[in-house]
Amino acid sequence: MIDEVLAVLKNAKSISVLTGAGISVNAGIPDFRGETGIYTKGLYSENVFDIYYFLHDPKPFYDFAREMYPVFEKAEPTFTHKFLANLESQCPVCIVTQNIDFLHEKAGSKNVIHLHGSVEKSHCLNCRKEYSFDRMKELIKKNVVPHCESCGGIIKPDVVFFGEPVIDFDKASSCVSDSYVFLALGTSLEVYPANTLVQFARGSKILVNKTKTSMDYIFDFVIHEELDTFFKELQNKGGLI
Repeated sequence: MIDEVLAVLKNAKSISVLTGAGISVNAGIPDFRGETGIYTKGLYSENVFDIYYFLHDPKPFYDFAREMYPVFEKAEPTFTHKFLANLESQCPVCIVTQNIDFLHEKAGSKNVIHLHGSVEKSHCLNCRKEYSFDRMKELIKKNVVPHCESCGGIIKPDVVFFGEPVIDFDKASSCVSDSYVFLALGTSLEVYPANTLVQFARGSKILVNKTKTSMDYIFDFVIHEELDTFFKELQNKGGLI
C-alpha cells in the first residue's frame, strides 16, 4: 500500500490535510481521548473545557493551563509536521488542524486553519486586549486566575471551548473540496464538525492513524501505524521531498 500512497501524493496537484492530536503526541503533547489521554487518565473533566463552566469559574481551566503552557513552549515539530511543511515545495498544501498548539507554523507550514483555535494568543473577554503566549505564560504562573491588566476582565486563550463554534469551517471545507488528495492524520474522527470534512473530499482519501476509527470505510487508503514511522518509511521509499 505504501507504493500506492506514494504514487497518489507524487501526482497530487493540491493536498488538504486534517490533523488531530496524534500528530503532536511525539512532540510531548498529550492527546485527550487516546489510551493515555487526558480524559482517559481522569486528570481533567471535559467541564474544564466548557465555555459556560469557564465563565462561571475559570480556575479549573487555568489549573490545567498552568501545567500545559510549559509543555506547549518546549514542544518541537515532529517528523510528520516537517514532512507536511516540506510537501509545500511540491504542490499547494492546506492544513486544517484540530490542535491548539502551533507546531505546524513552527515547522514552516504557511497555510494553516485552526478549527479549534490556538494558545498562541489570548484576549480579555471584556476590553479585547490581546496577550501573547509568552505574556500569558507569565500571568498564569503568577496568578490563580489571570485578569486583564487594563480592565480587570477575565482573559481567555483563543481556543474553542465546548459550546463555542469552530473557526473558519467554511474555509476548511472549501479547502478540502478543492484539493486533489485529502489526508486525515492522527485523528480519531470522533469530534464534530471536523469529522465531517471527509464528506467534502472529492479526490483520493488517505487515513493514517494508530488505531481504527468508525470512518475507516470512507477512505481509499487506511494505514494503522504511528505517524512518524509511516512518513519516514514513505520518504525513504520514494524520496517524495
